[in-house]
Amino acid sequence: MYEYIIGQVTFISPAYIVIETQGIGYQIAMGNPYRYSSKLNQEVKIYLHQVIREDAHSFYGFNNLEEKQLFLRLISVSGIGPKSALAIMANEDHEGLIQAVETGEVAYLTKFPGVGKKTAQQMVLDLKGKLGELAGEVAVKATPKVSGNQALEEAVSALTALGYSEKEAKRVEKLLEKEPAMATDEYLRLGLKLMMKK
Repeated sequence: MYEYIIGQVTFISPAYIVIETQGIGYQIAMGNPYRYSSKLNQEVKIYLHQVIREDAHSFYGFNNLEEKQLFLRLISVSGIGPKSALAIMANEDHEGLIQAVETGEVAYLTKFPGVGKKTAQQMVLDLKGKLGELAGEVAVKATPKVSGNQALEEAVSALTALGYSEKEAKRVEKLLEKEPAMATDEYLRLGLKLMMKK
């Protein structure tokens, strides 16, 4: 099992980044790959979780150990797979997520893609009282601004990669167009917050 990887960010897409180390490029699925836009061609440390299936060996990446711990707790819930867990974590309002689990706010939890009422109830049942130590530990740093339109398009692509429908992504895109220009990861964070208000 891998704990982390240190290497150079060589590629960023809506669903994953590529980290090159020792001449090998590793594709690592991320909740918000664009948070690494400012680190392109720079060395980073990414915490990893590897999932091995018959048809694929996949890596899921995290900014820090606390994010990885939250991910591991989410995938321990019946009905939540790695992709759903990444989509839940992409919102980056981890304190809001933890609060919703602790208070049993099923309506809030069902706003995440792929989370229905049954899965939300299972999350509360399985995770209540087990996420408190992670609250406030999962932090995100702002990234520099890039040109508005490209950043917005990348953020909308990332929303669809996380499992939101084209229709939902377009609705949020119209709202984001009214905002001042910002970096892709900032558009994505704001877009995810708007998705949660639907």
